[in-house]
Parts: sequence; C-alpha cells; structure tokens
Amino acid sequence: MGEAVEQQIQTTIDALLQRRAPVIVAIDGNCGAGKTTLAGKLAELYDCNLFHMDDFFLRPEQRTPERYEEVGGNVDYERFREEVLQPLRSGNPFSYRPFDCKTFTLAAPVPVSPKALTIIEGSYSMHPYFGSPYDLKILLTVSPELQRRRILMRPKHLHAQFFEKWIPMENRYLEAFRIGETCDLIF
Repeated sequence: MGEAVEQQIQTTIDALLQRRAPVIVAIDGNCGAGKTTLAGKLAELYDCNLFHMDDFFLRPEQRTPERYEEVGGNVDYERFREEVLQPLRSGNPFSYRPFDCKTFTLAAPVPVSPKALTIIEGSYSMHPYFGSPYDLKILLTVSPELQRRRILMRPKHLHAQFFEKWIPMENRYLEAFRIGETCDLIF
C-alpha cells in the first residue's frame, strides 16, 4: 500500500474526527490484502482502540458443517456484536474475550476504554448482521497472484487451509454480500 493511499485514509479519518466522535472505522477485504498492516499503522498514528476479527474465530462447538456453509459464518459474528459493537455504542468501558488459537478457548477478558477512534480490521468485519455501525468502511483487495505469494510467506502448516477453505469462504462472503458496493474507500 502506497503512501498516497495511507495519506488519503488519514485525511478521511481526520475529517471525520473533526466533525464527531467517536468514529468507528472498518477495514475488510481479502486475506493478504494488508488489512492488519494498515490497521497497525493507523493505530500507531492515533490513540485508538483496535479490534481484530481474528479474535472472533469460531469456538470448537460452533464449527459445524451448517455454520461453515453459511455465507460469512466463519467468524463468531454474534459474539463480536455482543462483546464489541454494542458496548462501543454505549460509550462506557467494557471488556471482551479474544479467541486463543493455541488452546481453542476464549482468553482472559481484555479491558477497553472508550476512545475517539476505533478501528475494526479483518475479513467479515462488514457482515450485514452488524447493521450500519461504521463511520468509514475501507475495502482492501489484492490480485490472486499477489495473495498467493503473501499466503506462502505465512506458516506452511496453514497453506492448505487458506487455499482450500478460508480464501474461498472469504470470496463467497465478499461477493454474496456485495461488500465493495457498501464501502467508502476501495484500494
């Protein structure tokens, strides 16, 4: 992602923050498109809260064939709405429990204090189940070739799951819910 793109995003966020607070920004898109990297850079620039959809992977009891067949069903969107989005709207401190990929359980609660800016990054962050909680929606895309190269740089034991399961599920979600058509910025 180029400096001009990052500057455009910062300018947009700054304009929103001048008009109102709190501001909630969602960054969705293909895996390997740079969502986590962009969110990390923004978190370095702003005193903000940052939530990762990867912290809301399905717990073992939720991993059923029916759930995996559901468009956008690869994350615990119900828990994300209940533990993060609804409390954010209240403006009060709260906590949430991220999913621990090593133990397949929920980790200890993470305390959250309200801030002027919140960034939510990750695939499925714009699931229609959430309604319209975002002030800015950013979609990051990547060519299949570049996506493949980036996935191959990740741990080898995950490659098959990315290519055979996760990428097709994300693509189905992005297409079925027409996520790009609802975004403010697309890169």
